[in-house]
Amino acid sequence: MDFSPENILNWILLTPLVGALVLLFVPGDNKGLIRWLANLFAFAGFLVSLPLVFWYDKGVADFQFSVAKMWIPSIGAHYRLGIDGISYLLVMLTTVLGFIAVLSSWALIQERVKEYYVTFLILQTGMLGVFMALDFFLFYVFWEVMLVPMYFIIGIWGHERKLYAAIKFFLYTLLGSVLMLLGILGLYYFHSGLHAAGATCPALGVAGHTAAEVYTFSVPVYLELGRVLPFVWQAWIFWAFFVSFAIKVPMVPFHTWLPDAHVEAPTAGSVILAGVLLKMGTYGFMRFSLPIFPEASREYASLIAVVSIIAIIYGDLVCRMKKDMK
Repeated sequence: MDFSPENILNWILLTPLVGALVLLFVPGDNKGLIRWLANLFAFAGFLVSLPLVFWYDKGVADFQFSVAKMWIPSIGAHYRLGIDGISYLLVMLTTVLGFIAVLSSWALIQERVKEYYVTFLILQTGMLGVFMALDFFLFYVFWEVMLVPMYFIIGIWGHERKLYAAIKFFLYTLLGSVLMLLGILGLYYFHSGLHAAGATCPALGVAGHTAAEVYTFSVPVYLELGRVLPFVWQAWIFWAFFVSFAIKVPMVPFHTWLPDAHVEAPTAGSVILAGVLLKMGTYGFMRFSLPIFPEASREYASLIAVVSIIAIIYGDLVCRMKKDMK
């Protein structure tokens, strides 16, 4: 796999994962070597992302550096990657903050060092995958991959009430993930049913009815689905996605897991939580909710705006009473 624009996303995605695999073969008592290797791979992950600054064409609105390989033919799932202007910035943010977070852990993490860095590098892979994935099945896998490492980072290397905070974070996020999965399956069912009924859909640009076209999780195809998706479908699936993304933002009233997670997480965990993970909820709204559910987004915009304003004011009042800066 040569280092070229065609493979740049593979390099960015797999570098931290390779680092995690390498660390598995290093003796756990050799903490110095583990720290050096972890920081080396985290820095390498940042370095391999730098060419995006020069290769990314800001004049192109479509997805760039696309990768598409068949993964699970029976359900139409692909290993499909690509970035546009939104995900490009978030990928760069993730590689920069990932390296800073790993570096900041050098003196703070003294117990189970090997497990910590392996977990953190896997988390880095999951975060990058969320921003790159252009297949809903692959996106959901990466979304879940993020959940487990952060749970362990909070629950093992956190502070006094770490287990309580970790379980609360896990349960909230898991609830959102289940609802998002139902929403994805709803889109999958509608799209496959549209083709199975022999309907033509010029908005999707479909020329035939091959198995690959009928059964697909392709994000670009689903982004066009908003043109033909009835409002009833939009409304139900919109709320399934909304709860999942609102928990990740988090929006009131799904916010109560965040103060505990922030306070109890180690410093690097708090950096990643605030710098990257909380961006994923808004990313989900912009990437999926607005284009796929345009009518539902317009219908419920006022409600979401009111809830957001409540969160700003309520959050300010709560912060005034807290004694912990995080």
